[in-house]
Amino acid sequence: MGAARLLAKGWIVFCLYSGGLALGRAVGSGVPLGVATGPIVVCVLLFGAMGLLFIAGYGFSAGHVRPLLPARATAASLLPGFNELVFIAFMLIVFGVQVFYAPMARPNAAVDAVEGAIRFAVLGQTSLEDALLACNLDGGRLLVSALSWLLGLIYLGSSLSRIRLAAGIVRLERKQRPEALGAQPLALALGIAAVIGFQLLYMGSAYGLLPCPALAGLWGDAVIGLGPLMLSYLVVAALTNLLALGQSA
Repeated sequence: MGAARLLAKGWIVFCLYSGGLALGRAVGSGVPLGVATGPIVVCVLLFGAMGLLFIAGYGFSAGHVRPLLPARATAASLLPGFNELVFIAFMLIVFGVQVFYAPMARPNAAVDAVEGAIRFAVLGQTSLEDALLACNLDGGRLLVSALSWLLGLIYLGSSLSRIRLAAGIVRLERKQRPEALGAQPLALALGIAAVIGFQLLYMGSAYGLLPCPALAGLWGDAVIGLGPLMLSYLVVAALTNLLALGQSA
């Protein structure tokens, strides 16, 4: 749950998800898969490397990024944990619905039930609906947002049920590699970021700030599809680091 690790995970997920959306848009508009894949892969690699370069610079400055030697490479260090596997599975579900199903989805009882439930539970869903109506957009975006919020809330509840164990693991890791920012500043920074994300996405402030071209473009699709899941992950990380400050974790 270190700062560098969280930033690297978030940036990689965002680049891969946005690249997948761009590829799906290109193929859906009639561009051959082989023609569209090359430029998109290059862009994803360049943007991913650019972000990871800055993150690695922070890690090196703190002495937290070390070469991956064969003696240090173990299955536990290379494989994602249970929470990460659940996050990846939910992200793939949202991505599949956003690319393959939502653009051609027709209103039905299941879709209306999911959208109605999230509209009741998440204030930002109403703000997104108003923004899409003002821009004369939909294309299944409300369904994608509702599904992402539903899976994000499930992920949040599942992770909170094991948060004390995760906090204990964080405390053990910090005994070997202390956090560069310090435990308290990191918990504060993550808490502030979670509150900002809550205001922007759950309360819906971000949707009113996005102009119609951005909301209809790749950036808007990434925020609608990936934003709720990323917010849930951030909230879990913030609470885990906060709980890890206590001696009982």
